[in-house]
Amino acid sequence: MYRYDEFDHELVHERVAQFRDQVGRRLKGELTEDEFKPLRLMNGLYLQLHAYMLRVAIPYGTLSSRQLHKLAEIGRVYDKGYGHFTTRQNLQFNWPKLKDVPDLLADLATVEMHAIQTSGNCIRNVTSDQYAGVAQDEIEDPRIISEVIRQWSTFHPEFSYLPRKFKIAVCATPDDRAAIRVHDIGIQVVRNASGEVGYEIYVGGGLGRTPMIGKKLNDFVPKADILAYLESVMRVYNMHGRRDNMYKARIKILVHEIGAEEMRRQVDAEFAEVKKAGHLELPMAELERIQAYFAAPEYETLPEVSPEFEAAKKADKDFANWVRANTAPHRVPGYAIVNISLKPNGGTPGDCSSDQMDVVADAAEKYSLGEIRVTHEQNLTLANVKQSDLHALYQMLEANGLGTSNIGLITDQIACPGLDYCALANARSIPIAQQISERFQDLERQHHIGELKINTSGCINACGHHHVGHIGILGVDKKGVEYYQVTLGGAADQQTAVGDIVGPAFTEGEIVDAIETIVETYIDLRKDGERFIDTYRRVGVDPFKETLYATH
Repeated sequence: MYRYDEFDHELVHERVAQFRDQVGRRLKGELTEDEFKPLRLMNGLYLQLHAYMLRVAIPYGTLSSRQLHKLAEIGRVYDKGYGHFTTRQNLQFNWPKLKDVPDLLADLATVEMHAIQTSGNCIRNVTSDQYAGVAQDEIEDPRIISEVIRQWSTFHPEFSYLPRKFKIAVCATPDDRAAIRVHDIGIQVVRNASGEVGYEIYVGGGLGRTPMIGKKLNDFVPKADILAYLESVMRVYNMHGRRDNMYKARIKILVHEIGAEEMRRQVDAEFAEVKKAGHLELPMAELERIQAYFAAPEYETLPEVSPEFEAAKKADKDFANWVRANTAPHRVPGYAIVNISLKPNGGTPGDCSSDQMDVVADAAEKYSLGEIRVTHEQNLTLANVKQSDLHALYQMLEANGLGTSNIGLITDQIACPGLDYCALANARSIPIAQQISERFQDLERQHHIGELKINTSGCINACGHHHVGHIGILGVDKKGVEYYQVTLGGAADQQTAVGDIVGPAFTEGEIVDAIETIVETYIDLRKDGERFIDTYRRVGVDPFKETLYATH
């Protein structure tokens, strides 16, 4: 994984010192909250409903065991002994005291971490595929270009005060695990007819109150031109993006209003000017230097199937269920990708205690070459585990509350913090996710239902990505009472779709029964083992409406 250079170190330590002075002035009353707000947001510090929240950047979701141990320590010292992993592959601490934040940031800097550009109207943390470097069908490790973009975008002088926040995601496999089409810029690593590797570019995706799917602007941008092309997109947005209305300020609104063809024309014109200047051609030597940081480890030569692994599956049914749900094929024979669910029965999706962080860090050191990945779906991944070690790893995780076998199943939900934490929320998300988890906790039933993604947001800002859940749940406020609106048919993969609203919202007491009805309707309708999303695309919303509102 990438290691900071001298510039990175100096940049982060200077920012910590600067923010320490700003916090000191705020605590002494020399800065008002209005004056302090833009300063704290530039350092990832939010004022939530009950306390401050600090969002820590985890570029493209990759962590070392040393870094995760430090995050565990920070959770104990400065928070309430846990952290919350988000859909942007970041970690949030929900309870730090303002006076302690400079020390917290200084501790993060000791392990090459920070909170820079995790908030504010700038280019946010670049996200990518948690299977980067190990997926069987990957064209190239997407973290390489993600790191290039991180370096290019950090403190970029032209893009520090954009019309609105800006999010970029990168994927390098046919299966999109990074949700690139619902980002401001989505990058798909591709190979052209000549066999050259380059980038397919989508622009103008996003969720929130106006969900939109990104439009393809370019089929193939060569490697050397990627920064020039991104710079061109950003310049067009920075020039024309709305600054008079924050609800219409995202690039998706610009693309929608002027149309994809006009956006492409303007970007191409800007690109020609940037190319003419020649300053932003990506040097191949620099790309190779960064690529070396992501070189594949020296894998052992192992049998394609481990006898110990097969024996353990036969002897331990719970382990076999975990393997079935929580592991994925690795590109190297004898190895597996392991997904660690942060969605235990009745738990808060994405939460991980400091003790559990230490367990995962220890597991990574012992079984996965010291590296951890954070997923878009609020789980963790160990990308390089020998098949022969899987049973011992499972036992270690299970003993510490991390052995839940539900990846991709109905209880593997995405949920935002909602009204339990967020001042913007209209309704609670966490209790609804917990109730659904408890209702569908039977593992055999979960496997009978099959792949089904439920996403819950506590408000229209859509931090829980409800628009692209197979079943989406949106919390709304009706005269002081929490209601939940349901959408069906959303997806955030290579067939990205925004879900359809099924009808009137449900009360807190009705919503879990409504989900039950949707699931049972699907079971009755499906053919030949179809997934929920396949059945929905075949039959549409009407059969679900009929059963949902038959007695409502």
